[in-house]
Amino acid sequence: MNNRLLFVYLSALLLTSCAHKKNADIANVPEIDVAEAITDSVVIYNTYPGTLSADNTVDIVARVSGSVTSQNYKNGDKVSRGQLLFTIEDTKYRDALQQAEAQLATARSNHDYALAQYTAMKKALESDAVSLMEVNKAKSSVQQAEAAIKQAEAAISSARTNLGYCRVTAPCTGHASASTLSVGAFVNGEVSPVTLATIYEDAKLYAKFYIGDEAMQQVLKSRRESSALFDSIPIKLNESPDKQLKSRLTYIAPDVDTSTGTLAIRSEVDNTDGTLHDGMYATISLPLRVEPHATLVKDAAISSDQLGKFLYTVNDSNKIVYTPIKVGAMANDSMRIVSSGITPGTRYVTKALLKVRPDMTVRPHLVR
Repeated sequence: MNNRLLFVYLSALLLTSCAHKKNADIANVPEIDVAEAITDSVVIYNTYPGTLSADNTVDIVARVSGSVTSQNYKNGDKVSRGQLLFTIEDTKYRDALQQAEAQLATARSNHDYALAQYTAMKKALESDAVSLMEVNKAKSSVQQAEAAIKQAEAAISSARTNLGYCRVTAPCTGHASASTLSVGAFVNGEVSPVTLATIYEDAKLYAKFYIGDEAMQQVLKSRRESSALFDSIPIKLNESPDKQLKSRLTYIAPDVDTSTGTLAIRSEVDNTDGTLHDGMYATISLPLRVEPHATLVKDAAISSDQLGKFLYTVNDSNKIVYTPIKVGAMANDSMRIVSSGITPGTRYVTKALLKVRPDMTVRPHLVR
């Protein structure tokens, strides 16, 4: 009886020991985050360097001569169309206008006199009191007086124009640059227009960049198939890489630059908040084509060695497998297209890549 009890006790002890050992082995197997390769339709982009430029850039010039008497905006301010920006000493041009008005008054007085004399001469000719030559001479005086009136009127118009140039206003709405001259400085605008400042009409800007002819063929094909893609072209600013903008394709050059083999492209960017400026550097992601059934993995899960790109995948036995792959373009910011090496549904390691090795047994924890 005692032997049988001893046997039962030893058997239970052995089973307990084996269970403890099995649990200890499981506990020693590391839990690793894995994800499954997915299939999705993605847009393939090519990135190009470019610059932002204002919709319109206008130089503000002085077209008369004189001292700058005032600057009516702060450097860098946004100014409105028609807003007064500068004034130039106008004494000379105001005097010229008064002189032209006086000449017009004189010309009109002379015309009235010549016309009255001509009328009288014509009546006198009827009674042979004067000769025809005298009548023609009176008529010529009237014509000369009429010409003098027109000349005086033209002088008034020119004087008013020059006087108007003494008030320099904004031809458009935009941000004005710093003035090139200080108040009190003399400008000789009559000789040659002098630039006082520049206005950047930047409620919208254009991203300008260049692409190769081969890529252009893909772009034209994609634009025919899905024009909506080109209404929201992603743009990132080099100064603010975390900020992404959207632009609309508005221009494709009709000719190829023979020296570079490229075409000029332009896309429009809204700048209603005024945070963008002319001359900023940008990276433009131009859509080339659509991949309807692309295999995607997290880009951060891909490693490299001397043989190229690879993933650590997990097989049906939960063992790590070194898997060489070929990759394509980025998609959806953080995903990478895999063109060969795995199939959709393949489990791959997403974290702790330095802690795993081929043939290592793991406890996969599936994450999205």
